[in-house]
Amino acid sequence: MIPSGFEYHAPSSIDDAIQLLSEHADDAKIIAGGHSLLPMMKLRFAEPAHLIDINGISELKGMQEESGVIRIGAMTTENEIIDSALLREKCPLLPDVARLIADPQVRNRGTIGGDIAHGDPGNDHPAVMLALDASFVLKGPNGERTVPANGFFLGTYWNGLEEGELMTEIRIPVFTPGTGHGYNKLKRKTGDYATAASPVILKLDGDTCSEIRIGLTNVASCAVRAGDAENLLRGNVIDDALIEQAAQKVMDACEPAEDLRGDVEYKTRMAAEMARRSIRDALTRAKG
Repeated sequence: MIPSGFEYHAPSSIDDAIQLLSEHADDAKIIAGGHSLLPMMKLRFAEPAHLIDINGISELKGMQEESGVIRIGAMTTENEIIDSALLREKCPLLPDVARLIADPQVRNRGTIGGDIAHGDPGNDHPAVMLALDASFVLKGPNGERTVPANGFFLGTYWNGLEEGELMTEIRIPVFTPGTGHGYNKLKRKTGDYATAASPVILKLDGDTCSEIRIGLTNVASCAVRAGDAENLLRGNVIDDALIEQAAQKVMDACEPAEDLRGDVEYKTRMAAEMARRSIRDALTRAKG
């Protein structure tokens, strides 16, 4: 199908984009990579009167480290994440995740900010941001604010972005010594959304787990953390028996919807298996 008519805007600055959002409000949509919005427009599930293309805003691109924090522009593409020497050294979970997103064509254009802001529970980055203890810089007509990823994701296509706001930057603490990561994702085929996935960040103090964050993808209405599983592992020496107990806690955190990828029981058990593998991977890496 052909999209309904719209007026195209290509702002050259963040302030210009925010001005356009303020002027056109509910009649406007932001387009970044376009992988989610354009199909919806072709089917006329989305019919914005104004399309605001932010690809020409240089302020939204690039990566740098500053005072132990990696700052990533929201329009940074998945392939730029994969190719980043900074991320491979200081936050290797992100390139590992990006390699498993969709296919090369999508990764060439798809952006980290779009993946996060869209609010699809099947997208990879939201749960990863929870595991990384990331924060987001949001700018709108009332100024700029920084919000933690934990609490940002509220439901399917629903998050903490307020009307007229634009996500401009993602901030992630650099990995410190003794930190390990894992990411395991089950999908039916290349390019598909996850049936279930789990990113894990784990830090050791000697043999003891001093910190752990376990994210879960596509097994609830939005990305979630397996808090009870984290509490079970934190402060303890992790062994196989404890990992099995944590996997049971992971299942308790799941509330998946049945669809073509599987029924509720299958998705729940697969989430536990992905978390189990990611915990083991993170533990191995943390031990060096």
